[in-house]
Amino acid sequence: MTDTTIIRPEKLEHLVPQERNARTHSRKQLKQIAESIKKFGFTNPVLADGQNGIIAGHGRLEAAKLLGLMRIPVLRLEHMTEAEKRAYVIADNRLAELAGWDNELLALELGAIHELDKEFELALTGFDTAEVEALLNSLDAEPAPEQPAQIDESAPVISRVGDKWILGDHAIICGDATDPAVYSKLLGTEKAQMVFTDPPYNVPVGGHICGLGKVQHEEFVMASEEMSQEEFTAFLTSVTANLARFSSDGSIHYVCMDWRHMQELLTAGAASYTELKNLVFVFKHGTGQVGQSQRAA
Repeated sequence: MTDTTIIRPEKLEHLVPQERNARTHSRKQLKQIAESIKKFGFTNPVLADGQNGIIAGHGRLEAAKLLGLMRIPVLRLEHMTEAEKRAYVIADNRLAELAGWDNELLALELGAIHELDKEFELALTGFDTAEVEALLNSLDAEPAPEQPAQIDESAPVISRVGDKWILGDHAIICGDATDPAVYSKLLGTEKAQMVFTDPPYNVPVGGHICGLGKVQHEEFVMASEEMSQEEFTAFLTSVTANLARFSSDGSIHYVCMDWRHMQELLTAGAASYTELKNLVFVFKHGTGQVGQSQRAA
């Protein structure tokens, strides 16, 4: 093994790129590398074997050509076998890709550089202007988290059927999902582009929905096991028909259901929709009761 710690300048025309170097460099990236070399110097030497074949640094070589450099620093790796050289060409590029970024620390570091030198071009770090601005904007102090409102559970319920709340770009309505008039009042002339709905499952709350501690759930007003298979199918068909009617063509509808009544939902969906796209199942650890952190499909 020869000494691999000596870095010597080498003429660009003497260096031979690997014919099968799979790593690609866009024109934009080569310009970025060139700007980095111009600003910081050639701090990372090209790696080459004893025959001037480049092992690592193809992008730096092309950037040097853009800058009109005659010689660049080269570190010789003459001890490598042909297999090792080819493997290192890949590893040198691939291993760097496997690293990640701590965006918070990255933003802090970019902010510190900016404070040290207001004129410093942060794009020299390799991040474009939009990325740098987004990271620096993330440094703005976040508002203190809002404290949840204290609700008096003993107070009388004042929400009424037909009430509609406007929340910025969003709207919520208290109404019957089987009634087309409710959708008209909620949406006006607009149509939904996506639906996610979690209708009653026609299973009793007792014994199925968690509530062994402080939280106790009351029975649903409708579809809490009081419906027959035919009645529940008709109920779901009425709901899905409205969902389809008040949604745009091509919209995707996600409809949750307990496994016990999948057949009724599939029957209702077949009557209301043009096709079944997919079935998504949630496999839960534990008892698998309805009402846990995730519900069964």
